[in-house]
Amino acid sequence: MSLRILLVEDEPGLRMTVEDLLASEGYEVDTAADGEAGLLKATAEAYDLLILDVMLPKKNGFDICRDLRQRGYDTAILMLTAKSQVVDRVVGLKLGADDYLAKPFDPAELLARIEALLRRVKKEGRTAVTSIQFGDVDVNFETGEASKGGVPVSLAGKELQLLRYLVDRRGKVVLREELLQNVWEYQSDVSSRTIDVHVAWLRQKLEDNPATPKHIHTIRGKGYRFAE
Repeated sequence: MSLRILLVEDEPGLRMTVEDLLASEGYEVDTAADGEAGLLKATAEAYDLLILDVMLPKKNGFDICRDLRQRGYDTAILMLTAKSQVVDRVVGLKLGADDYLAKPFDPAELLARIEALLRRVKKEGRTAVTSIQFGDVDVNFETGEASKGGVPVSLAGKELQLLRYLVDRRGKVVLREELLQNVWEYQSDVSSRTIDVHVAWLRQKLEDNPATPKHIHTIRGKGYRFAE
């Protein structure tokens, strides 16, 4: 399966050039021309890498990076900065970016940075989410505390484990078999029906409309997917 990259760049010529370059290397590339569209795509789908220009209309790259990290997204981020603005590089790294590349850049260097960053992320693994906010829900997996609209919500231990597993893989379909193996560890009295029941409980507690969930989606015949 091709690695997925989201490029958020407002300059049409550069956006097209980089998109063609990455596609020629076998990457699956999506693009956005402004910060708001970029943030929307970054939170709606799963990507292996985000390439964010700093200077963007509507929402700059720093804001996108900060918002994603505050929401618990740990996708690798490469920032594109102005060559003369050293402070941009410092700010970007402090906000959670993994690497930066100054404009103008050589295409070969961009590819090398991307390959190195993806190798590092794969080798080190991404840090599991410790807390997350979606809609009017706040969940702290370290303390086990949760609230909806500021009102405390009680989540059982297995509910927290299930939610955290789905959140750590947000945007991706998680198969029932995978949940049985990693959340319930193939306990003899656990079936797919048990998973469905726990998902239903989570929806009752966290979704505005459990019948038409916005965040915990059923993928018919496969499993579940968490989306913000």
